Amino acid sequence: MYIHLGQGTVVPSGEIVGIFDIESTTVSKNTRVFLEKAEKKGEVVTVSYELPKSFAVCAGKDRKQTVYISQLASSTLLKRSDFINSL
Repeated sequence: MYIHLGQGTVVPSGEIVGIFDIESTTVSKNTRVFLEKAEKKGEVVTVSYELPKSFAVCAGKDRKQTVYISQLASSTLLKRSDFINSL
């Protein structure tokens, strides 16, 4: 199954490590440092240049990490992932 992150960007649901709300998680210094390091390594993909609301951390089969910054709310992405129904 694939999850649409916005603006035509889709990722396999099996590659998603976590979906996070930007506003509540970037309060933590550790999250800000994580995002800064990912940006410096070229691992960040900005899905849309609208106001970012969430980010998804993904790891492909090669274990290469990619962080997708999305304009969609984390709750919307969780619903799209059908994660809640799989519990």
